[in-house]
Amino acid sequence: MIREKLRSIIEDNTTRKGRIFDYLIQILIFISLTSFSIETLPNNSIQTKELLAKIELISIIIFSIEYLLRIYVAEKPLKYIFSFYGIVDILSILPFYLSATFNLKALRAFRIFRIFRAFKLVRYNKALNRFSVAFTFIKEELILFFMITLILVFLTSSGIYFFENEAQPDVFSSLFHSLWWSIVTLTTVGYGDVYPITLGGKIFTFFVLIIGVGIVTIPAGLVASALTKARTLEEKEE
Repeated sequence: MIREKLRSIIEDNTTRKGRIFDYLIQILIFISLTSFSIETLPNNSIQTKELLAKIELISIIIFSIEYLLRIYVAEKPLKYIFSFYGIVDILSILPFYLSATFNLKALRAFRIFRIFRAFKLVRYNKALNRFSVAFTFIKEELILFFMITLILVFLTSSGIYFFENEAQPDVFSSLFHSLWWSIVTLTTVGYGDVYPITLGGKIFTFFVLIIGVGIVTIPAGLVASALTKARTLEEKEE
């Protein structure tokens, strides 16, 4: 009985209590992320540091209770624990408990995991949830595209190394050193810090840039199509 009531509050945001619970958690996430950002400011006063520490402690207590309650009300607790949301929830509170176990030097490394609290907002956004549904539609296509992209990165790195190694031995000293140029060029970012100077290298770069346009547009088209399909499916269910 109690479990069902808690489930209606924690997992069902169509009820009044469920919406209030969701809004409170979202507000706490924003406060926690703001607090984390303020901590990075130099020369914070002692009073500010103490206030931020209290905010962090309160956030940890509430997020920990939320995590335990979600395990309690879940029909399949293990499924929730190893789900995307379950992993995000545990990573959002993990730094606090790790810092209580390890020394202060390790604490700074663990604090970075607090940024995972931002992903907790995904649970409360229909558009982001729609994106996860869309991803399931094109998962195989994206995996295939990613594999092809890795092959292209290897081929373009090898190609630019062949053309530019003799002319720029310090810049393109190995295939691994050529990876940066390959990734930047294929994604059409083009920082300009590394570039070809030989005729063959320039011609090769021209064709790589054309291929790079497809690297950017093809996944964008797949995602857009899948999002449309996910939205249509969502409207039918409603």
